[in-house]
This record gives sequence, C-alpha cells and structure tokens, in this order.
Amino acid sequence: MTTDVTIIGAGLGGLTFARVLHVHGIPATVYEAEVSPAARAQGGMLDIHEDSGQPALRAAGLMDALRGLILESRQAIRVLDRDGTVLFEHADDGTGGNPEVLRGELRQMLLDSLPADTVRWGHKVSGTRALGEGRHEVTFADGTTVTTGLLVGADGAWSRVRPLLSPAAPEYIGMSAVETCLFDADTRHPASAKAVGGGSLFALAPGKGILAHRERGGTLHTYVMLARPRDWFANLDFTDPAAATARITREFDGWAPELTALIADGDTAPVLRPLHALPVEHRWTRAPGVTLLGDAAHLSLPNGEGANLAMYDGAELGQALAAHPDDIEAALTAYEQAMFPRSAAAATEGTQVHEMFYGAGAPHSLINLFTGHEAGEWPA
Repeated sequence: MTTDVTIIGAGLGGLTFARVLHVHGIPATVYEAEVSPAARAQGGMLDIHEDSGQPALRAAGLMDALRGLILESRQAIRVLDRDGTVLFEHADDGTGGNPEVLRGELRQMLLDSLPADTVRWGHKVSGTRALGEGRHEVTFADGTTVTTGLLVGADGAWSRVRPLLSPAAPEYIGMSAVETCLFDADTRHPASAKAVGGGSLFALAPGKGILAHRERGGTLHTYVMLARPRDWFANLDFTDPAAATARITREFDGWAPELTALIADGDTAPVLRPLHALPVEHRWTRAPGVTLLGDAAHLSLPNGEGANLAMYDGAELGQALAAHPDDIEAALTAYEQAMFPRSAAAATEGTQVHEMFYGAGAPHSLINLFTGHEAGEWPA
C-alpha cells in the first residue's frame, strides 16, 4: 500500500486503527489536539466485549497485553433502590466474558504498541477540505496544513472530518452526566464503598440515576445522570464546585446518604458531560479518500458499546485496507457497508437500554434485563 494514511484523533478507535495498520506493515500518522497523553483524565472503567472490543484487540495483536490490565472482580453488579435497598446483585465469579479495564491504561497500551513518532500531539484541527481525486487537506489551529491520500476521522462527537461526508450534527438527548470521584473510599467513605460493592452500582429512578464503579486503590468513580434541559445545567456555576455539587445533590433529596455521598463528598470537582447523539441511521454516500470511525461516525446514547465499537471499527478498517492495498476505494466501501448496519443496530439497542435505565419503569426495567423477567413482573 503506497497511499499515505492520516488519522485525526488519538482515542481508542484511531489508535486501534493505527495499530492494526502497523501489524500489516502500513504506516500511518495520527494527529491529536491534546498536547500529550497525560493532558486530561481519560475516563473510568470499560468492559471489553467479547464480540467487539476483544476481536479488535486480537486483530491488533494485543490480547496478551490486555490481560495485564484487567481488574479482577469488577464484573460484579449491584442495583439499589433509592433508599439503599439491594434489589439485584450479581457476583463476579470469574466466568464473565467482558473484563473490566481502565480506559486510560488501555489507551496507553495502544500508544505503547505504536512507533514513537506515530502520534503528533498538539495538532488541533481547524478545518478540512477536499482537493479532488481522493486527496484532502487538513488545516491545524496553528496555521499549518497536511495533505493526504486517505483521511480518517476518528475525532469523536464534534468531528472536523465529518462535514466532508455528512451535514449531520449531534443533538442533545435531554440528559447530562456529572462526573466525580471518591478516593480511598474503603477507609474514608466505608458506607459508600459498601454500597458500590466490588464492581458497578446502579441506583436508578425515572429521569435520574447514580452510577458508580470501583477502580484501583479504593477509588469510586461516579456518574450522576439527570434528565434536564441544557439551560438547567447552564444555570449551575461549575466554577464554584461546592455550589454546583450542592445543587445537584438536592435533586436526590430523600435518597440514602451512602448514595448521595457519592456526589456530595466527591474528592474531585464535578465535571459536566452533556450527552448528544447522531441520528440512529446515520450514513453517507461514499466519497473518495475519506471515512469515519467511532463516535465521529455513529455517536449514540451511552450503552457500554461506544469504546468497543470504535475499536472494532478501527480494526475492521485496518483489515479492509490490508486486504485491498491496491484499491483503497474497495476497502472503504467494504468497511462502510458493514459498519452502517452494525452501528445502527447498536444505536437502536442503546435507545432501548437508555429507556430501561431512566424510563418510567426504572429501576425494575433494568433488573428485568438482568434476570430475564418480562416487563411488569416487578412492582412499580
């Protein structure tokens, strides 16, 4: 393959793509807006799925490295009522197929698997344009440019590459997450640590929820979910963490103190994460020399699939190019024809899961999913 490959975005999808290309002897350059791998926190736990994330990492030759990142016993699940009552519990008996790892450690594993000069840090894209005959120009915020024969947008929800292919833009779904952490929780916050247990906690009600998971060293990572309009969050002053935290905590008045402490006693300033999605059936007409993967292609409601699908996209695209080194368009066509229905199915499932978590039947609708009960078998 002689076509130069330019990847925008050094997230999990873009790095998996670069790694699979590297395995097949195909060089690529990744441009990333962040100034270094440690420029910001990389999020919490990820379960690496048997049918997506794991095949992707297998194609990248990294399954052995992945095993060194797995946090044992983190596949345990607890669903609590707002008063702290345990409604459902599933212990991690070691037979689960979706091992849990920290996103930041997984990203670093991928970075370490690439030649040192693969990622160009501090390159924020300001624009892209087609030059004809499948070539594209990328302009960076500092005014520099690069031209390429294959441009791949792995640059997430607000992709600068997407407009080359689609006018679609993510829309706010009516819910936001507020992220915070407790450190050394087993010693400093034992009641909250007990409530979370060894893995993941779901304390849900219609339109809201407290989700937490146990990381390394007694860290509890919490996502507070609230169905509120953007203006509601805009009226919170996140530059005053204590005031913002107190206001969010009031939305859970009457909930068990071990649950509200996951918000109120946070050791990190609350971080607002508004949730957006692209249309479920988002797709585009094939355009020479450019494509998308991950959230840039199919941002959807949070359902535990986003990172896995991004890695799977990257692996599938890399393998398609390796299979068609002399026909880039054949490779891109094959990749997109498989990716479009796959991502639409995942987005549809995400909509259903979102309803189970935060719809009128929560939390029992989620328990029904875990136990195989039919809807309506649990009391309201």
